[in-house]
Amino acid sequence: MDKFDIKPGHNVAVIWDNVSTAESNSKLVQDIRVIIGHSGHVAMENIERLQISAHKRSSFDVVLSGVVPDSATLHTFDVFAEIARILKPGGRFYFKEPVCKSGDNGGLKTVSQLISLLKLAGFTEICEVEQEHLSTDKLSSVIQSIGLPGASLLRLGVKAKKPDFEVGSFSQLKLSFAKKSLPPSENPQLDPTAAKAWILSAMDMNDEDVELIDSDELLDENDLKKPDSASFHAMSCGDGKKKKRACKNCTCGLAEELGGREPKDVKTLQVKSSCGSCSLGDAFRCASCPYMGMPAFKPGEQILLSNKILSDA
Repeated sequence: MDKFDIKPGHNVAVIWDNVSTAESNSKLVQDIRVIIGHSGHVAMENIERLQISAHKRSSFDVVLSGVVPDSATLHTFDVFAEIARILKPGGRFYFKEPVCKSGDNGGLKTVSQLISLLKLAGFTEICEVEQEHLSTDKLSSVIQSIGLPGASLLRLGVKAKKPDFEVGSFSQLKLSFAKKSLPPSENPQLDPTAAKAWILSAMDMNDEDVELIDSDELLDENDLKKPDSASFHAMSCGDGKKKKRACKNCTCGLAEELGGREPKDVKTLQVKSSCGSCSLGDAFRCASCPYMGMPAFKPGEQILLSNKILSDA
């Protein structure tokens, strides 16, 4: 029993099949109870009813399956997964199973296939405990019990461990990255020939070493001169040889400079207001008011509207 790592106070589950005898199972349970004492517990479960049993998650410290001499238990992946569920974190699983030595033997697993299923079920630290070469009588009994033909069989004893954490558990990682101080020889050096970006912060305004430029010094004498109004006129308004003439749609003010002479399409609008609110602005004008869109004006003030505005109105 020492190879099963059973200690006082442990909860142990014993899985049996229909091939094993009641005497062998009873002797195994008695040996386990001697070790675990009154504080421990032993549970017997048939392998065919294991998945519908009422065992809670993480209930057992050790699970034994097919360890009696006359057993021929074949474990499936679902059985391995259920055993991993009822085992406590860090719990041990010991079992024996007939396997074929090589090749496919009517559904029996090889050693590598058996270990792969244990890994997929979540077990770690998987290792072979023993390889039992069956005698002729035991071989015939095993072949008859499993109902599969074959002569190249052996019973493989395996032990595995459930990880020290429960399936689905999580823990927050505490990451701390210490700043590495490089020796002076490895510190990156700036290229003195590289262009430096000019950055001015609020603290630099009080720094005597920072040279500030006055914006007025960027203007020369020509920028300070008052511009000539003639420079605002378009070239089509006259080149100096011909008499200046305002354009039809004059916007530069030449029409006003030429002694009040107006373009042909500019007419004096003398309209009598029917509501008396035309001079107050668009908010007080009628929907058909000819002054719509024009700014407010003083009553009696002469308003000039172009033909375009009159036609739109």
